[in-house]
Amino acid sequence: MATTDRLPPRQIFSPRQLFVGLLIPGALLLALLPPAGLTGLQAQTLAAVLLTLGLWSSGAVAPYLASLIFFALMLIPGLAPPDLVFQGFGSAAVWLIVSGFVIGAAISSTGLGARLAGLLGPLLTGSYPRLIGGLTLAAMALGFLMPSSVGRAVVLVPIGMALADRVGFARGSNGRIGIAVALAIACNMPSFAILPSNIPNMILSGASETIHGVSFGYTDYLLLHYPVLGILKSALAVVLVLRLFPDKVRPAETTAPATAPQGKAQLRVALILLATLALWMTDSLHGINPAWVGIGTAVVLLLPRVGVVDPQGFRASVDFGMLLFVAGALALGAVVNAAGLGAMVGAGLEWLLPLEPGRDALNFAGLSVMAGLTGLLATVPGVPAVLTPMAPDLAAQTGFSLQAVLMTQVIGFSTVIFPYQVGPLLVAMQMSGERLGHLLRITLPLAALTLLALLPLDYLWWKLLGWI
Repeated sequence: MATTDRLPPRQIFSPRQLFVGLLIPGALLLALLPPAGLTGLQAQTLAAVLLTLGLWSSGAVAPYLASLIFFALMLIPGLAPPDLVFQGFGSAAVWLIVSGFVIGAAISSTGLGARLAGLLGPLLTGSYPRLIGGLTLAAMALGFLMPSSVGRAVVLVPIGMALADRVGFARGSNGRIGIAVALAIACNMPSFAILPSNIPNMILSGASETIHGVSFGYTDYLLLHYPVLGILKSALAVVLVLRLFPDKVRPAETTAPATAPQGKAQLRVALILLATLALWMTDSLHGINPAWVGIGTAVVLLLPRVGVVDPQGFRASVDFGMLLFVAGALALGAVVNAAGLGAMVGAGLEWLLPLEPGRDALNFAGLSVMAGLTGLLATVPGVPAVLTPMAPDLAAQTGFSLQAVLMTQVIGFSTVIFPYQVGPLLVAMQMSGERLGHLLRITLPLAALTLLALLPLDYLWWKLLGWI
């Protein structure tokens, strides 16, 4: 008698498809039936924003496609003007990313990354924890010298990937993913605690001075934030990488000596990169935006005879999909603020959260959470623009000083939940060649640990310093 194998029941819809299936009608309902307190335009804009955020965070479609959907939803019904929707393409961040792709291609194609990896190998490749910890420390140190997260990633990610090759970590392996994720985080997150080293810090500083006449000193800012948000948070990130992406280093491969043409090309790129680093590190003296310095570097590296990146290498290095993704994230933050949605979210959170003079611990946690949640909608660079004007009201409700209320934003916007909130994280992962979804495995538990462990420690540190 013949027997038939029982097939497992077929899954009709994946969780991702179910999520999108609920998200689309929910967004339509919001757009067609505006809730009280929202104009029709605001409701339609909010529906498009929530749909885009859902697509980005779920990975239901490619990130660049979600950005194109957002552009279409804004432009076709006329919800926002083109100059606002396409504002991201004119931002320094996008052009710093373009130049970063070219610089990364030059470092990799000439073998300079492998050469530098060969020099660092004896120091870092003794064990996997030493490799992850050493690269994290290098990125943290570079945060004091270079004011651009993307710039730090441009320098360190090619070296990190060359080290991965050197110790036998193939693409997609835990070790290679661990290096990519560790560098993406270390090139960005500790620098939230260094005043001139990340864009949101500078937006907060500029808005505080312009609106409230409050200036932050470099040392005061560093002392308040770096011990917890810089050092302890980086240590937690290293532990998470080692636990979630465990691996062991193999015997290091020896790097073949460079041929004469390779050696000349490497020297040329090294000199160009040193000049670029010098200009990036001294931007406060000459006033030239790091992005414009990066464009100049890219031009030199692409020039015939002088440069080292040929047209084919340029086309292979620049990921237009990534540019669309980042431009979309920047546009979303701009649209949210222009439509008044960011201020409404901030006001709603202010009403919901238990803020009351004398309840210092709850007030501290509430203000930090408010900034973190605002970053989900307005993206991280949009947090200071939304919350800084509200600071006097929040100070009155909590009994905190105006300066303390402003500084709590740093705790919130440095607590990144989804990678789309911070462009440099996207760029670092793209340069590594590993999937962006791997980063989410670190950002989610790191955000949870920040709220559960680092936030109470930060509160005690602020009390010790007399800020509360």
